[in-house]
Amino acid sequence: MAQWYKKLFENYGHKYDEEPFTKGTVGECDFLEKEMNHDKNLRILDVGCGTGRHAIELAKRGYTITGVDLSEAMIARAKEKAKAVKVAIDFQVQDARNLNFKNEFDLAIMLCEGGFPLMETDEMNYQILKSATNALNDKGKFIFTTLNGLFPLFHSVKDFLSKSNKNEQGAATYNSNSFDLMTFRDYNKTYITDDDGQKVELDANERYYVPPEITWLLKSLGFKTIDIYGATLGAFSRNKPLTTNDFEMLVIAEK
Repeated sequence: MAQWYKKLFENYGHKYDEEPFTKGTVGECDFLEKEMNHDKNLRILDVGCGTGRHAIELAKRGYTITGVDLSEAMIARAKEKAKAVKVAIDFQVQDARNLNFKNEFDLAIMLCEGGFPLMETDEMNYQILKSATNALNDKGKFIFTTLNGLFPLFHSVKDFLSKSNKNEQGAATYNSNSFDLMTFRDYNKTYITDDDGQKVELDANERYYVPPEITWLLKSLGFKTIDIYGATLGAFSRNKPLTTNDFEMLVIAEK
């Protein structure tokens, strides 16, 4: 049986681009440019690139990008969108746990749960971090967002997601959430309407991480500087301290 995240992205490219959480692309790319000092010579790897929204926006600004995703359908949609706006991006179907790159990139980005932390086990999630790290050169930088484990300790994930559903009218809805304190995993039923208008029900589970875990994992992979902030949709910033109210955290790691 296909993993829930594979099933999710089988036929969801057009609907995905309509989701409220995809609307912060320009502001997020402004932040990435700042982190790169606007250096157009840098090579960027977009891990779990989905339909290519960040990759395409950065390519339009003159950057060289390779985008990888496990989903053939999402990569097909990304290629279609890139062609429509006439930008050249190397989009590839690859498993983020086993990327075939070595010391090739100056920056790796992995935004909006791009693979990590969707995997079934902590070992698989770690493999994604390791694989992305191996793709970076000796001075490489890694910028990603992930679920903030401090949030469910202070708030109900179920209430947060149901409130988001009411406010934002996305294609995906969630219920039956249960958060496991022993594993920091949220188990839920996720419902989407796919690109053919079919209703799809998924038994999803996602791993939430607390900052010391992320710091330790990245230090074990050789990163020297690890900074963690609150991730605000469309407005990533080093001026936003992480709090228990942030559903996601922004991680910036440098070798």
